[in-house]
Amino acid sequence: MVAPRHTFVALALVGALVMSACGREAVRNPLDSPVVTNPTTPGETTPPGFTPEPIDWSDCAYGECARVRVPLDYTRPGDRPIELSVVRVPASGERIGALFVNPGGPGATAIDFASGLAPLLPTRITEHFDIVGVDPRGVGESNPIRCGIDIATLYGVDPTIDSPADRTQLLDVSKKYVDDCTIKFGDVLPFVGTRDVARDMDTVRAAMGDDQLSYLGFSYGTAIGQVYADLFPTRVRSMVLDGVLELGPSGLALAAGQAAGFETALARFVAYCNGAEGCEISGNAGGVVEQVLALAEEPGGIPAPDADRQAGPEEAILGIGLALYSRSLWPDLDAALAEAVGGDGSELVALADKYIYSSGFEIYFAVNCIDFEWPTDPDAVLQAAKASVTDSPHFGEALINDYIRCADWPVPADPLGATSAPGTPPILVISTTGDPATPYEAGVNVAKRLASGVLITNEGDGHTVVAGGKPCIADLLVAYLVEGTSPPNGTTCR
Repeated sequence: MVAPRHTFVALALVGALVMSACGREAVRNPLDSPVVTNPTTPGETTPPGFTPEPIDWSDCAYGECARVRVPLDYTRPGDRPIELSVVRVPASGERIGALFVNPGGPGATAIDFASGLAPLLPTRITEHFDIVGVDPRGVGESNPIRCGIDIATLYGVDPTIDSPADRTQLLDVSKKYVDDCTIKFGDVLPFVGTRDVARDMDTVRAAMGDDQLSYLGFSYGTAIGQVYADLFPTRVRSMVLDGVLELGPSGLALAAGQAAGFETALARFVAYCNGAEGCEISGNAGGVVEQVLALAEEPGGIPAPDADRQAGPEEAILGIGLALYSRSLWPDLDAALAEAVGGDGSELVALADKYIYSSGFEIYFAVNCIDFEWPTDPDAVLQAAKASVTDSPHFGEALINDYIRCADWPVPADPLGATSAPGTPPILVISTTGDPATPYEAGVNVAKRLASGVLITNEGDGHTVVAGGKPCIADLLVAYLVEGTSPPNGTTCR
């Protein structure tokens, strides 16, 4: 299977809504000139020798669009500039400031996300805040990285290793992928990690003329938020992290924890379906899952007459994993499993394709291989994957083996450490009890570690909850962003 990413792009906006705010004063004060200091020093912005040009907005299909020039390498700001694509939906009334939003990934575009999210937010939010999306470097319209082999080929191999042939095929396909990225973008790959993405966001803030920003990040977007808060604590007006990626653990540890989250979500789906009259596999949901996975492992996989390929083990696990991101997809998973156990894997392949074509996998690995510590020996990854089967029999091996690319990645890792971000206002950390991709405990740990973390527990299923129509969450966040009222730590929404 693939690493059910640190976010499936806040699936169909099933995780996007209000945020930020922690003071009553307006954030409108324009800077006389952007601060020009070392970007790695907390509270400071751009590096010596670099001052961003003021943004020149123009009307576009997303709202208002602009291009912002930033350094490729912030330690050498004058050497090679790149351009970021930025979108804002302007505040409709008296402006408090900018609410930067990111849907996750890595690899998801933020510019269309921002324009799609704005209509879903309460009018009190859009009245006072510009909704701003910045395509991270290497993503969407910000100097996109396009490399690697065809994505269906990359995920067309068996990720569960049962023979020497399985091992050889997985390693060969991964090497082809890594080699292609190295050849095409080797000079850019060292500069796409989350630290540089956070610096870019601060550059855009300065170019907008604001002293501070508010931020709403989903899944991997919560990593951007944590890093930004650690680098620039005095620039944070307010911040909300929904579906939290924990920083500090190794890549293998995070992948194992994510696999456990998917196991929990699968068990919740099975329990739901066994008790639901409308489920086609009701009464034997767990047994059907096992049968489908076994059929996918057979030579040739499950026939899929309405798809462009059969449903092999990768398609089966990916399809199941995708549907666990949102409870709204459980009926689709029920139907796909019922068809697959009957000999037609077409719907499983369709679900898998929704996952693998959701956003750019090139930048996904480019970022993760830098941001986290990984073994440099592929066999160490394979061994860890096999060991994970004890605790995560359905997802562990496939998910961890997806990161085999990082063992051969051409750029050395520069792991993100755990952040406490002292000096920020309260940061809201929303964690959902049944979240498959970013397990609940990750949010608990991050809220404890942040100097001003405020944990909000959402009792429910699916990956992220903001903008999902839950009044409790919406009310808390509107109060936080617009009125500057932070909820008590440990608040629970049911």
